[in-house]
Parts: sequence; structure tokens; C-alpha cells
Amino acid sequence: MAKATASLSMAYRLHVASRVLAALACYGLTSLISIVLALIWPIPQAQAVLSSIMLSFAIYAVLIMWVFSVKSLRTIWLTLVVSSALFGLLAWMLLPEAGV
Repeated sequence: MAKATASLSMAYRLHVASRVLAALACYGLTSLISIVLALIWPIPQAQAVLSSIMLSFAIYAVLIMWVFSVKSLRTIWLTLVVSSALFGLLAWMLLPEAGV
């Protein structure tokens, strides 16, 4: 068992750690997506919030599966950063206090 763990290179360990961090970063993106969904759905506010929160569980699961299925770390991080920036900007623009 010790030989199997010792044979893993440091680059491989960093690769896996980066994917785990990206999976954790998906939580922030999922939160931003659910905020935007709650703001744009044309249903009563309480129902929109609850619906977007329920949908966020599925979104988070899909994002985590996507993080571990894409081959390029650059693609993963670039997509997460750009998507988070876009959804963050969209959420900020849609908030009622943003116009003040």
C-alpha cells in the first residue's frame, strides 16, 4: 500500500486537488444561478425562491460531474470564472437595489 501511494506524482496530486477545489467552487456558481433564476421567474417571489433552490441541487450535481469529466483544467477554471462573473453581474443588475 505504501508503494502505491508513494508512486503517485506530485503533479497528479495537484491535478486532483484542483478538480476538488473546482467542485467546491461550483457551489458559488450554483448559488449565483439560483439567485438569477429566482429573480427572473414570473411566479410569486416565495415560489420562485423555493423552486430555484430545489433546482440548484440538480445544477450542483451536474456541475460536479462536469468538473470530473472534462480533461483540461484550464477549460474547467476558465468556464467557472467566466460563468460566475456573468451570473454575478446579471444577479447584481436584476436586484431591485441595483438601480439605486
